[in-house]
Amino acid sequence: MNDAEDDGWWYCLRHGGVEHGAGCPDSQRLGPYPDEATAARALRIAAERNEAWDEQDENEGNG
Repeated sequence: MNDAEDDGWWYCLRHGGVEHGAGCPDSQRLGPYPDEATAARALRIAAERNEAWDEQDENEGNG
């Protein structure tokens, strides 16, 4: 399978599972991720990014 056929791993918000390639609509899933294990951690990754952005916003507001 080449890169054009392989569109990565996704975490589906609708059913709470990992998908590879075509699946649920992109608007209902997070990704793509490079592998299944990373896609399975999608909610944790999103939470960590949100925390980092919130912290950055707080720091910018104090400057």
